[in-house]
Amino acid sequence: MSVSAGYDGSGAATTPFRVLGPLEVSGELGAVYVAPGRQEIVLGALVLELNRVVETTFLVDVIWAHDPPKTARTQVQICVSRLRKALSDGGVDATIETRARGYVLRAPEDATDVGTFRRLVTEAHALARDGLKASAVDTLRPAIGLWRGRCLAGVPSEVLAGTAAQLDESRLEAVETCMRLELELGRHEHLVGELQQLVANHPLRERLRGHLMVALYRSGRQAEALDAYHQGRAMLTEELGLDPGRELRDLAQAILTDDADLAMAEPAEPAEPRSLVATPLPEAVQERGADSNPVVTPRQLPADIGDLVADGRIVSAVCDAVTEGQEKGQLNVVLVLGGPGVGKSTLARHVAHRLASEYFPDGQLYCDLRGPGGQPVGPAQALGRFLRALGVPGQAIPDALDERAEMYRSLLADRRILVLLDDAVSESQVMPLLPGTGSSGVLVTSRGQLTTLPGTRRFDLAPLSPEQAIQLLGRIIGEHRVESEREAARVLVRLVGGLPLALRIIGARLAARPHWSLTSMRHRLENEHRPLDELAYGELSIRASLSLSYDGLAAADRRLLCLISLAEGTEIPSWLGAALVDDRTPHPADLLEPLIDMRLLDITAMDQGGEFRCGLSQIVRTFAHERLPAEIPEAERTGAVRRMVGGWLALAERAHKEIYGGAYTIVAGRGERWHPPEDHVRRCLRDPLGWLESEQTNLLNAVELAARSGLDELCWELATTLVTLFEARGYPELWERTHQVALTAVQEAGNERGRAAVLGSLGTLHLYRGEHEAAGPYLSTALEIFERLGELSGQALCLRDLARIERHHGRDDRALALYESAERNFVRAQDVIGRAYVLGEMAHITMRRADFARTRSYLDEALGICRSAGFDRGQALVLRRLGQMLMYQQRYEEAERTLLEVLAMVGASGDLVGEGYVLHDLGRVNAHLRRVEQAVQYYSQSARIRERILDHSGAAAVRADIVAILGRPMTSVC
Repeated sequence: MSVSAGYDGSGAATTPFRVLGPLEVSGELGAVYVAPGRQEIVLGALVLELNRVVETTFLVDVIWAHDPPKTARTQVQICVSRLRKALSDGGVDATIETRARGYVLRAPEDATDVGTFRRLVTEAHALARDGLKASAVDTLRPAIGLWRGRCLAGVPSEVLAGTAAQLDESRLEAVETCMRLELELGRHEHLVGELQQLVANHPLRERLRGHLMVALYRSGRQAEALDAYHQGRAMLTEELGLDPGRELRDLAQAILTDDADLAMAEPAEPAEPRSLVATPLPEAVQERGADSNPVVTPRQLPADIGDLVADGRIVSAVCDAVTEGQEKGQLNVVLVLGGPGVGKSTLARHVAHRLASEYFPDGQLYCDLRGPGGQPVGPAQALGRFLRALGVPGQAIPDALDERAEMYRSLLADRRILVLLDDAVSESQVMPLLPGTGSSGVLVTSRGQLTTLPGTRRFDLAPLSPEQAIQLLGRIIGEHRVESEREAARVLVRLVGGLPLALRIIGARLAARPHWSLTSMRHRLENEHRPLDELAYGELSIRASLSLSYDGLAAADRRLLCLISLAEGTEIPSWLGAALVDDRTPHPADLLEPLIDMRLLDITAMDQGGEFRCGLSQIVRTFAHERLPAEIPEAERTGAVRRMVGGWLALAERAHKEIYGGAYTIVAGRGERWHPPEDHVRRCLRDPLGWLESEQTNLLNAVELAARSGLDELCWELATTLVTLFEARGYPELWERTHQVALTAVQEAGNERGRAAVLGSLGTLHLYRGEHEAAGPYLSTALEIFERLGELSGQALCLRDLARIERHHGRDDRALALYESAERNFVRAQDVIGRAYVLGEMAHITMRRADFARTRSYLDEALGICRSAGFDRGQALVLRRLGQMLMYQQRYEEAERTLLEVLAMVGASGDLVGEGYVLHDLGRVNAHLRRVEQAVQYYSQSARIRERILDHSGAAAVRADIVAILGRPMTSVC
């Protein structure tokens, strides 16, 4: 777009970021080079949303409108990095900051030419309303002169082109306003040439043509004015098959009849007229148009809901956001976002009613964009409804979408009308329905993100809190019924996740049946085979609400949601979706984005690897599980579960290797692993024991899911691998729970290897609990099977633990013989850590025999192995034995120093079991040193930890030592 004569564009160079034309950036050192293509697109998107977060997903969309590459996120990061360097090197007063979901360009509000343009236009409108038309023109001219061509000219992005087109439209509206004001100031002779150029550039803009006709007529050029009309009419007929609008036709008739009212006169009112023409129409023309186009005040809002329960802070914030645009003179689009049934429409309608009379007295327009039967309403259809509601006769409504949008914006210009667009599906559906000026307000609800809408304020609705949900239920059925069954009400709220729609359905059913108790409704939801059947009443239905979102998904996304319902637990890691569909993408989180965008998954947290974790509500899980048989054949479901459990096993096994320095002290099976992307694995397992702890619920669920799905090999492998966590953090009850599940699975499948591994691990559990007699049969049976199968690692582990039983009974010679057999098997199995463990146990026997030379030899060799493998917990075990040896030698100060070193090691790694043992040892050292108070402190700490990890026999031994040192028991040890 060329800049018309008389528009001073010098102000464009005063801002660092200029988008009103080709993208330009300047800093203290002059012009800043921005590489064309992706960098231009990213910077353009950030500039248009100055000081607001632009999501990475949106940046991917603006660069690649279709089929982004798998490396899209990485390329966006590279672009941002290079832009940061360019801005810094150029001395630009701005920074690009990283946020959780994207980036924000941080700079002063006046750092962009588009910001300056909006500010000047707002000031000009205020001056015009006060009757200061000359000052308004003087303000509009430099605002319009900021344009150096089409907005973001040359920036190759289809998505940004839509926003740029809206800004270009704002420029033309400012030009039209400027022309009208100058005509009212009597400057018609000086405007003719400028208007002729504008009309030549924009021949279909009837308002500009009307201004030109008035300027020509007042300049004594009546014939040329009529010729300008006929040229426009011919062009409209030829290109669009349309006649000019009524106002332009009436203006031509007034010029033809030389109507005296067209002569220049001072306007009676300072406010700007709403007409397309430059001056008020002659009275005769106004009369002719009055009957056919009366001023109508639409009142289309659905009824408000009297029992609304919502966060008052959110309601107030939405109200403020809607009215903020009027105060600033710019269009504000307020988005209320949330999943199905969360109450978006209810809240939006309430806000609209609250604001209607005071802020939007000229009317309220409403359209349910989802449409009957879930079919989205097209923007042309919605505009047709709005135009009729605004008083436009049906025969006068154009067929073309663009023309309907232009007529709509013209009718809303300078009117204070609230537009409520409910359940919007896409940006393309909303964009044509946006007014052109800030006098009106727009409130949009949607299940999607609608990230490309310009100038938006976003509010994400969450389900009701338990207190709010109970309050809503009480308003529907009566507070007395809720109070009399408070616990049942709480369970109902939990079962539907605080979802307002579900609560309204429950309330409606209970209100219609006063003889029903809340407890009976609870039992229906808990025990019903199809619980969603219970969440329907009249026209209200959770299943129908969810179906709208579900049916709007792509086929692949629908399949993924159904498969995710197979995963149990409240949180879903980002890699799991890829495992379910067997997608080896390096960015598995991208597969979940469509479900997040439609609010079917919620982002709940970030994991140790920096990836988001998602939550799946119970209602959505139930819905997806209902659809599962129709969407996914049984064989594919089994394969998905196999990959999911295989993924958990691969990660748990890797965590074990990171902790132990390799695949040591475990029996490996033949279960099929599914490996998440290596980069993700490395980030997650920086703290492997911490990862096992954080994923404990999901890992336990995976063991049980594998058992129910007949995946016995994966089941026993995952259960026995998790002993790494159970042993270090003291979870004997989880150890037993997972192993009983696995034992049943392998016995039913006739899996002897798995049965031996689980039995052997259960024997170790009994030893962990101090139940030596109970451990023997498990270990003996497991050893017999392992010997029959020739499984060396399994034999070594069983022999090691059988030696512990012999040692407990004081049969040290028998114990040493078993330890030596275990050591030989560990050597043959190439399990160095297993061998180091046995050396430490043998050292304990030789230490009790006062054979300190051999003890030290064992310990030195074991310590060297653990250090070489990087097995920190093994080092702590060996050093503890060394501390015990020093106690045996009555070298208590050296023993204390060694044991304090061990205490620091186990504390840093979170090894509660080791910490309990070492504290006990330190208590004994201090008792020998006659430091009674310190000894009791160590004993007390040890007792508390051992009770916490359910080591009751160990706690009892500690209490016995307290009695020995004090002569009485302590009453507050635990």
